[in-house]
Amino acid sequence: MDEKLTPAVDAAVEHFRELLIDQLDRCDRMAADSGKTDFSKLDEIKIGICGGDGIGPIITNEAMRLLEFLLADDVASGKIKFKVIDGLTIENRLACGKAIPDDVLAEIKECPVLLKGPTTTPKGGTMESANVALRRALDLYANVRPVEVPDQNIDWIFYRENTEGEYVLGSKGIEIPEKLAFDFKVTTDLGTKRIVRAACEYARQNGKTNLAIVTKANIMKKTDGKFSLLAHEVADEYPEITAEDWYIDIMTANLVNEARRSEFQVFVLPNLYGDIITDEAAQIQGGVGTAGSANIGDHYAMFEAIHGSAPRMIERGDGAYANPASMFKATEMLLRHIGYQDKADLLSKAMSICLETEKKYVITGRSDGASCEEFGNYIMETVKSLEK
Repeated sequence: MDEKLTPAVDAAVEHFRELLIDQLDRCDRMAADSGKTDFSKLDEIKIGICGGDGIGPIITNEAMRLLEFLLADDVASGKIKFKVIDGLTIENRLACGKAIPDDVLAEIKECPVLLKGPTTTPKGGTMESANVALRRALDLYANVRPVEVPDQNIDWIFYRENTEGEYVLGSKGIEIPEKLAFDFKVTTDLGTKRIVRAACEYARQNGKTNLAIVTKANIMKKTDGKFSLLAHEVADEYPEITAEDWYIDIMTANLVNEARRSEFQVFVLPNLYGDIITDEAAQIQGGVGTAGSANIGDHYAMFEAIHGSAPRMIERGDGAYANPASMFKATEMLLRHIGYQDKADLLSKAMSICLETEKKYVITGRSDGASCEEFGNYIMETVKSLEK
């Protein structure tokens, strides 16, 4: 090694030491946390609304309007309250130099439930994704994404670990200019066990018997190897569930293999693999615009679309024609989480009718299709007809 690089190496080693201590402290915090909030039993449920960037405020406002319609009685009684939280825009985040400005995070923490629009992440630099930062700040360790295609016998649900893997230190890598760069991947015992337990509990409660543990443990032997080992330890506590190991590369192929894919039910997988494969699954369902996402922790929950902020739609003046379907799916998941199963079922039926059966209003993302507001009205009118 060139001796001129010694100071850079020493600095990198010290940087890694600090990261390691920070992650060990995170393990201690996880171990010290106890108890869970039962959102369905809260006397008052405060729902934070964060519009985000690009088309985010448009589709989020439509989802809030839908929630106000579905929960009108409880909004009137004061059980449901909404808090509109501004400031999670790319402009404000860049001005503050933080993925989540301190005052915005303080407002978010006042709300145990959050409905959030897509946010833009700057390319390059050191500012991390607002999503990643929020998941860590609220300890939203379970990213839950359902995918259904009934006519193809597809009924999948993905439990993606949300606070570890490559993303937890994604903006804190090491670079020695003109030589190399390192990023880091983190897998903890407690973090792995809790995501696998969440997946197994879902399977047990919903009569599912197959758990696919998706890793690249044959290559990433320490991190993915630990994830697989611990996943099986937890799954062994659920004798009615068959837990099977799959590598991420073959699983991406199996999702498009019509001869195999209907066999899968519940998936559990580390962060990066979950990010990629759930977009593939959403595309099979009809596109990322059709899929919602839940981010669940023991004390907070955040619901969002899985697609991005679509800045090009805003640039060409088509923001009003953004598709709110993904946010509406997230809204359905939110309703289930806070104990409104009947309202969630109504919304689910209305979505099926509007997107698959009647199709009176079709969103194309341009002015030749329905607007976001028109589609929202269509959903609400359909709900009314189902209630009669």
